[in-house]
Amino acid sequence: MNIQRWMARREKSWRQLEQLLNQAEKKGIQSLTSEQIRHLASLYRSVSADLARAKSHSVGQSVLQDLQRLTSRSYSQIYQGSRRQEWQALSDFCRYGFPEVVRQSWVYIALATLLFGLGGLLGWWYSWQDPAFMTLMLGASFVETVRETQELWTVSILGVEPVASSAIMINNIVVSLQAIIGGITMFMPEIPLLTPPGGFTVYLLVVNGLMIGSVGALVAQTNLAYDLWAFVFPHGALELPAIFFAGGAGLLLGRAILLPGQYRRRDALKVYGLQAAKLVYGIIPMLVIAGMIEGFFSPQLWIPNGVKYIVGTVIFVLLVQYCRRQRPLNSSVQGLS
Repeated sequence: MNIQRWMARREKSWRQLEQLLNQAEKKGIQSLTSEQIRHLASLYRSVSADLARAKSHSVGQSVLQDLQRLTSRSYSQIYQGSRRQEWQALSDFCRYGFPEVVRQSWVYIALATLLFGLGGLLGWWYSWQDPAFMTLMLGASFVETVRETQELWTVSILGVEPVASSAIMINNIVVSLQAIIGGITMFMPEIPLLTPPGGFTVYLLVVNGLMIGSVGALVAQTNLAYDLWAFVFPHGALELPAIFFAGGAGLLLGRAILLPGQYRRRDALKVYGLQAAKLVYGIIPMLVIAGMIEGFFSPQLWIPNGVKYIVGTVIFVLLVQYCRRQRPLNSSVQGLS
C-alpha cells in the first residue's frame, strides 16, 4: 500500500469527521441535522477501519494519534448521545408518559377501585353485624388482642423502621405483581384452582377490600378509628392508588384474552400488555415511596394526627394533579414505547 497516496485520499474524510465533531461538541449533537448525524456515523465506521489499517502498516505516530482521537471522540458523541436520549425518554415518561397511560386506562382503574370499594363496604357491614365474620377475615387472636389492649398494632413498626419499611415495600410490590399477573392466570393451591383470565385480579381486589372493611369495623368498635386512619392517610394516598393501578393493569390483560375486540388475541396481548407494562413502570416507584412513608413517617407518635391527615391529603391531591398532567403540544419527545 502506498501510504502517502492512501493518506492523501482519506484526509478529506478525516477532516469532515473532525468538523462534525467540533460542531457536536460545541453546540450539542442536536445541532446536527439527521443527514449530518448519518454522515457522522458513516465517517466513524470508515475512520475506525482506517485506524485498523494504519496500525498494520508503517504509518507515522502522529497520524495514528490523530485517528485514535477521532474515533474516540466519535464513539463518545454517538454512544453517549444515545444514552442521553434514553435518559430523556425516561424523564419524558415520568413527566408525561405515565399520566397519559393512567388516563388511557382509567376505565380499568375505576373498575378495580370499584371492586375494592365494594369489598370494603361488604367487609365493614358483615363485620359490624357478625363478629364471626370479622374473626374469619382478620383472625381470632388479632381481633382479641386489639379489643383487649385498645392499642393499634402499628406501634410495632417503631424501633425497626428500616426493616419494616423494606418488608412493607416488598409485600406491596408482590401483591401488585400478583394483581397484574392474575389478569392472565394464577394457581391457588388452597382450592386448588387455576384461575381464569382476570379472575385472580378480581379476587385479590375484593378480598383486600373485605379485609380493609373488617379492620375499619374493628377500629370503629374499639374507638381507634381516628388514630388508624391518621396512620393510613399519608402512605395510603400513594399505596392504594398503586394497588388500583395494578388491578387495572391485570384487568387490561384479562380483557386482552377474553375480549380482544378488533385484534387477534396475540396482538391484543401485545397492545394491552404494553399498556399494562407502562403502568408497572409507575406503580413500583409509588410503592417504594409509600413504603418509606409507612415505615418512617406514618407510625410516629410525636406527629399529630391532624398533620398526618393533612400530609395524606396533600399527597393525594398532588398525585391527582400529576395524573392530569398533559404533554405540551410542541413536545417532540415520544417517551418510552
